Parts: sequence; C-alpha cells; structure tokens
Amino acid sequence: MAVPFRKTSKAAKNKRRSHLALAAASIVSCGNCGAMIKPHRVCRECGFYKGKEAKSIEA
Repeated sequence: MAVPFRKTSKAAKNKRRSHLALAAASIVSCGNCGAMIKPHRVCRECGFYKGKEAKSIEA
C-alpha cells in the first residue's frame, strides 16, 4: 500500500480546501408584499410569483 512521502503542510491542505467554504443563501424581497424570500420561489406571505397570484393564501 502506498504511503505519502512527506506530510501535507497546513498551507497546502488549506489551499486545496479553499473552495469548500459555505456561501450565504441569497435572499430577495417580494415584489408584491416586500417579504424576504429565496429567488424564483412563490412568496409564502402573499402567494405571488412574478407579479401574478400563484397560490391563494388563507388570511
């Protein structure tokens, strides 16, 4: 079985893992009610998507 010739340094390890960081979720405001929602999804507060009512919400 193969064994590494040298120890992997902390710098080399961290450079390899640099692209594994978590990114913050993008959030936009609803065009109808102004609630904060994820992009390309129906608003949970008012039920609108792209300026049209996609789902009726019971008040």
